[in-house]
Amino acid sequence: MLHRLSIRDFVIVDWLELEFASGFGTLTGETGAGKSILLDALSLALGERADAGVVRNGCEKADIAAEFDLPPGEELAAWLAGQALDVGDGTLVLRRVVDAGGRSRAWINGTPAALAQLRTLGQWLADIHGQHAHHALLRAEPQRALLDAHGGAGELAAEVAAHWREWQRLAGLRQAAEQDTAASARERELLGWQLAELKDLAFDAAEWCEINAEHGRLAHAADLMSGVGEVLDGLGDGEQAARVVLGHCSSRLAAMAAIDPTLSDVCGLLDAAAIQTDEALHALRRYRDRLDLDPARLADIERRIAAVMDVARKHRTTPEELPELAAKWQARLDALEASADPARLAAEEAVACQAFDAAAARLSAARQAAATALSSGITEAMQSLAMPGGQFEVALIAAAPSAHGRETVEFQVAANPGQALRALAKVASGGELSRIGLAIQVMTSRDSATPTLIFDEVDVGIGGRVAEIVGQSLHRLGRDRQVLCVTHLPQVAARANWQWRISKEIRDGQTLSAVTPLDGPARVEEIARMLGGVDITETTRRHAAEMLTGKP
Repeated sequence: MLHRLSIRDFVIVDWLELEFASGFGTLTGETGAGKSILLDALSLALGERADAGVVRNGCEKADIAAEFDLPPGEELAAWLAGQALDVGDGTLVLRRVVDAGGRSRAWINGTPAALAQLRTLGQWLADIHGQHAHHALLRAEPQRALLDAHGGAGELAAEVAAHWREWQRLAGLRQAAEQDTAASARERELLGWQLAELKDLAFDAAEWCEINAEHGRLAHAADLMSGVGEVLDGLGDGEQAARVVLGHCSSRLAAMAAIDPTLSDVCGLLDAAAIQTDEALHALRRYRDRLDLDPARLADIERRIAAVMDVARKHRTTPEELPELAAKWQARLDALEASADPARLAAEEAVACQAFDAAAARLSAARQAAATALSSGITEAMQSLAMPGGQFEVALIAAAPSAHGRETVEFQVAANPGQALRALAKVASGGELSRIGLAIQVMTSRDSATPTLIFDEVDVGIGGRVAEIVGQSLHRLGRDRQVLCVTHLPQVAARANWQWRISKEIRDGQTLSAVTPLDGPARVEEIARMLGGVDITETTRRHAAEMLTGKP
């Protein structure tokens, strides 16, 4: 569950440090006081996109941190281990900083994280139902996604999409093979000729390095031999060679060291220099003996280098990149040869089609089971939401195969007894849509393992007895999960286990948001305000107290 939320310099919040309780809690207050701003801040910590507009006016950055208990589950534990995230104390802290330029940074337990990591982790921690979620239910894609999630068919839906893509890929190759045989043959011929040319060249990267090094030696052999002779004369073979001079100096210094031992160290240095000089002489003589003046070999190497360079220039590349070019050509030739056989491609296409059909059939069965359960549950919920005799059905309508399977998903409703089922988008009024949408969200949330559920003004458009029923539903949901709800309805707020009032105040000439936890009397006053508006009477206060004491 969510334990703490720290917000600094976010929109109209200067600094808030909030500690959350378990059960069902509500956030209430006047319109525009900043109730939804708190949830917006939490959404940022859970990986939602942000821009510079969230930074409070005049501040350098907005800083949000949310602390959660680590939910149980092997899948989450494996994901955290794969991300190398330490959660030894069982706490997850998600932090997000957005600077005034719009640049965003994120951390998980102090480790820098990407937004994708925050979003993935957020799916295990909290489920936020926005105030416009009802309207999303009018579109086919959210309806299908909700049904698949409710039925646990998300992975199966992804498998169907993968089979569909492979089927369509093979179908495209088969069609291309049937329609463009001549062009494919010309390209295959060209690639075959180019590969044969590279094969005849027999280019080898290691050999290329060796012959270039050998070419450098052979091309400069005369200069190298002359230079080696000059150095040998200077070191040991000439009349004033360094070895002779060192020997004379060493002997003279040894005699002097016999008189003054402090010169012994210098004698050692000269002896070492003489030894190094002798080793250099031996090495240079061996090098001179190996040095070869071979014009024929030099000509062979120059012809080889010219042949390689000609091929590389021809294909606008470097010699070092010729193996990669050959691999690219071979891959393209293999693909063309594979696509040059329409009959074989048709057979592969048929296998891919069968795989799609099998996966789509399993998906259809899973959707049918989920649709039956969801239809029954929401129909039952509608009876208590001032829609007696109403009916809800998740219709699976056969359709041409697609990445989403072999059917479309359509939410249908009959708001009143005797009415025919029709698409939700065509028949539901604003109030009916709010009630149906809330029933769907509450029901699907029961199936979710997410420990924290957040409802942001999802009760818009309802009131009276229906609002009381909604409050009771959220209260029951709070027995098993942490439930947070932003609401304007006193019937909903009165059912909460705890309540905060969000308000605006002027400090130092700035409008800022404030959060006040409400105790018994203060909570009665807030419920009375929600009931009676500006003028709060004693009767209103008694009504508010009755609503609070009448909680189930």
